[in-house]
Amino acid sequence: MNQRPGNQLFDAYFTARDMREVFCDQGRVQAMLDFEAALARAEARVGLIPQTAVASIDAACRAEHYDFATLGEAIATAGNSAIPLIKALGKQIAKNNAEAERYVHLGATSQDVMDTGLVLQLRRALELIEADLAQLGETLATQARRYVATPMAGRTWLQHATPVTLGMKIAGWLGAVTRSRQRLLELKPRLLVLQFGGASGTLAALGEQAMPIAEALAADLQLTLPEQPWHTQRDRLVEFGAVLGLIAGSLGKLGRDISLLMQTEAGEVFEPSAPGKGGSSTMPHKRNPVGAAVLIGAATRVPGLLSTLFSAMPQEHERSLGLWHAEWETLPEICCLVSGSLQQALLVADGLEVDADRMTRNLDLTQGLVLAEAVSIVLAQRVGRDTAHHLLEQCCKRAVAEQRHLRAVLGDEPQVTAELSDAELDRLLDPAHYLGQAHTWVERAVAEHFALIA
Repeated sequence: MNQRPGNQLFDAYFTARDMREVFCDQGRVQAMLDFEAALARAEARVGLIPQTAVASIDAACRAEHYDFATLGEAIATAGNSAIPLIKALGKQIAKNNAEAERYVHLGATSQDVMDTGLVLQLRRALELIEADLAQLGETLATQARRYVATPMAGRTWLQHATPVTLGMKIAGWLGAVTRSRQRLLELKPRLLVLQFGGASGTLAALGEQAMPIAEALAADLQLTLPEQPWHTQRDRLVEFGAVLGLIAGSLGKLGRDISLLMQTEAGEVFEPSAPGKGGSSTMPHKRNPVGAAVLIGAATRVPGLLSTLFSAMPQEHERSLGLWHAEWETLPEICCLVSGSLQQALLVADGLEVDADRMTRNLDLTQGLVLAEAVSIVLAQRVGRDTAHHLLEQCCKRAVAEQRHLRAVLGDEPQVTAELSDAELDRLLDPAHYLGQAHTWVERAVAEHFALIA
């Protein structure tokens, strides 16, 4: 059976289907054709071309009319995708209306077609990413509240620190998602703009009708008309790529945390299970964090792609050689990777499996040492900071050496029992009573999420 070459084996794992449709050959070609159809309508509106030509041009601006393999071969000679597409478009129009063919692409340049087509694709990509981020935020807000009071070991430098709550950890993920949503809202007016400058950016070919056409074209495509063409000013695209990089990194952080919590030695939080998910080809017992792997994988790949966008910024004069070309597949690939990461994050966040009992047992792995700070802080108010710190340090060493619980060691230490009662020690050695502002951080993160919705 013959199949079209591509990355079909891995696409379903790393890329959301809707996003791949945006940036497939059909999506790319249709976006450029949408520009050409809108240009004809705009030029007819100001009287530059006859209104009778518009219908024929519009009818030909359908991607299904064109052979992508043939276009691909022509690009290798032409140097970009617009040149062979416009030639094919002209031939398609001429089949039905030879008169209309002469008005195609009037006053525009190849980069106008490709850049505006890209912006139209990015608008759809942005809608998909925003929708997924909003849904992820909603899920994380629910989960943060659900586990707001569920104690677990905080971990610094991969070692047990003082207790936190699972809700607080989830709230950290939520805060990053909310900030990314805010960034996307802020950059949208800068990103969703028309590219229309003609040969060197002056639109000289359109004479006095240039600005009316540009305004009509922007309005038709529902894009903003920028202060000037941006053929070699690529900050808009790079800014979007950078925000996508932040999203990928934040989702990678979520994936990293989940994968570490799924480790056999921790076993506290798990991705949702499903038949055939996360298995091993040789070990029947395995339950691998396959969703987290996508989040970490995307967070690893996107920075390299983003560096290409930054490297391509110092473009030459009014049209770039090679640097512009380096962008063509880079930003779409970033969008696809982030989309796949978001899809996996949604699955993971919605179906989190939590073992609160294991969290409690793990908190006690060090036999009370994670709460040494709690005792030291209270004791310092009664005997002084240096004395309290030294005393607790010695008690901790004794607990480790004798393999005893810190509570028992403290109960045997006269300098401690002279200041702290049994009830005080019991309370201080209870993780549930040393969670600080964890509840507050959850509520603040959730409030930020809902404020963005409002």
